Amino acid sequence: MPGKGYAVFLSLRRGRRLPRRLVQLYAGLVLYGASSGLIIRGDLGLEPWNVLNQGVGDLVGLSIGTVSIVVGAGVLLLWIPLRQRPGLATVSNVFVVGLAIDATTAVLQPVHGIAVRIALLVCGIVLNGAATGLYISARFGAGPRDGLMTGLHRVTGRSIRLVRTAIEVTVVAAGFALGGSLGVGTVAYALAIGPLAQVFLRLFAIPAPDGAAADGGAASAARGTAEGAILRP
Repeated sequence: MPGKGYAVFLSLRRGRRLPRRLVQLYAGLVLYGASSGLIIRGDLGLEPWNVLNQGVGDLVGLSIGTVSIVVGAGVLLLWIPLRQRPGLATVSNVFVVGLAIDATTAVLQPVHGIAVRIALLVCGIVLNGAATGLYISARFGAGPRDGLMTGLHRVTGRSIRLVRTAIEVTVVAAGFALGGSLGVGTVAYALAIGPLAQVFLRLFAIPAPDGAAADGGAASAARGTAEGAILRP
């Protein structure tokens, strides 16, 4: 059994990593929203959830970022019957990503040249993968949409791949029906985000200190859950 001194040592190690984890979390969330803004300005098709956000926004006269916040909060309510437990990243994700989307689209005006639009799409997808790796590797819990996927996976017993695909197909179909932008960018994002996120998750990983199970393994479990939601097995 580890002694009291060893427990204090582990606590100090975790404490020293906390500032880096917080910076990594919020940098990742801001960059995630910025990457969505780049994809929006590329205007070649949006990520699945933003197809829905754009469709709803056009219907009710709100920005994509504002709708993202409202939809994120609504998805978070669905965690209650699924008995999912939110973390700091969960709540922060709802607000920070939406605000960053609107800030980016306010600064970056629409462009017209196809070469520039393709460049914005590619940069947005790569940045989205990097942002995903940053915020998930910080180990503060899953985002609202990832938690919905893993909660349904746990409750239904279906594979994460099947649950994720079913949700995103439903989201895209609903968004497209409402006028959301579906195109080559949507397909490119769907194909690229898994491999990109896997690379950046490894690059930005913050190793849990030895004996991390002393905190009940909550951080590790949250990280594993979020990774599983994005990196389809």
